[in-house]
Amino acid sequence: MGKVITNVLDLRELARRRVPRAFFEYADRGSYDEITLRDNRAALEKIRLRQRVMLDVDQRNLATTLLGTPASMPLAIAPTGLTGLQWGSGEILGARAAAAAGIPFCLSTMSICSIEQVRAAVATPFWFQLYVMRDRGFVRALIERAKAAHCSALMLTADLQIQGQRHREIKNGLTVPPRLTLRNFFDIASKPMWAWRVLRAPSRSFGNLAGQISGADSLLTLAQWIAQQFDPTLSWRDLDWIREQWGGKLIIKGILDRDDAAIAARAGVDAIVVSNHGGRQLDGAPASIHALPRVVDAVRGDTEVLFDGGILSGQSLLKALALGARGGLIGKAFLYGLGARGEAGVAQVIEIIRKELAVSLALTGQTDVQRVTRECLLDERGGPY
Repeated sequence: MGKVITNVLDLRELARRRVPRAFFEYADRGSYDEITLRDNRAALEKIRLRQRVMLDVDQRNLATTLLGTPASMPLAIAPTGLTGLQWGSGEILGARAAAAAGIPFCLSTMSICSIEQVRAAVATPFWFQLYVMRDRGFVRALIERAKAAHCSALMLTADLQIQGQRHREIKNGLTVPPRLTLRNFFDIASKPMWAWRVLRAPSRSFGNLAGQISGADSLLTLAQWIAQQFDPTLSWRDLDWIREQWGGKLIIKGILDRDDAAIAARAGVDAIVVSNHGGRQLDGAPASIHALPRVVDAVRGDTEVLFDGGILSGQSLLKALALGARGGLIGKAFLYGLGARGEAGVAQVIEIIRKELAVSLALTGQTDVQRVTRECLLDERGGPY
């Protein structure tokens, strides 16, 4: 009899057994000493929910809008690199699961399946996440491809122009496409179903980059490739150029500081994602949930604020909503579901979080995700938050 799955961490354990270590730990681990990685979850856990009773919570509404588009719940799938190496065609499967659930899906520049492959497989428009490369001609072409695919928003990730060191990637010898070595031979050989799915997928390297940018299909380590290609000169001056190329809804991901949030709001971006890159960049940066209220206060309602960093349950999503987020993004939780069970696993993650959110709303006396406030929170000692 298979393991009974009751929460996202059950799916994490299943993915850990089914995905080769290098790719599982790429999704699961963080940079340097992983202080920020641990803090993301610990800080959320320290916030308590205020239990209320006798308030008639029979009818609850989880529906909302994200960037003006209806969503069945305040949740989106975050852009994640190497998704198709958790499970073959992983980006397509994630986009399908998100569409079926009525929530947004964001495709990464560093995806394995290309923009065009995902677009051909799903009817629902998805968001596209952009990393800015040194070759701005290629960046322009990448934006044009996203426009041609009718992507409904562009998400500029601003916090990875210089990569923080991720010790596990070095120790595991992570390369793209996967390379069979003495170090990983037995690990990969023990996971034949993973290998079969990846080998029969339409792409095993960076689908958006291979054949179009130097080194994208080589066996360089990911860190080496990023150091060569990502543009560390990216600044606020480039925002107008990106907006001019794109012309649609624009999101900036990677904001933690109130001053940066205020600049982004004045620049007229449509949404900000409060994120520390899942604890994979500046180790020692604040937990995303600690940064969220300061960012919300700084933008003063001039732009939507989305939250990314540690959502593994409906309870953690509710805490982010109470602190001012319009919605939350799931990266690690998405990859755990995908690595465990493919498209069915992603659908299961979404449904787990949906049910937990609905129950937590009821037990805190709330009936509408769009009207949640800090009134439903307590500090770790049970006092007002």
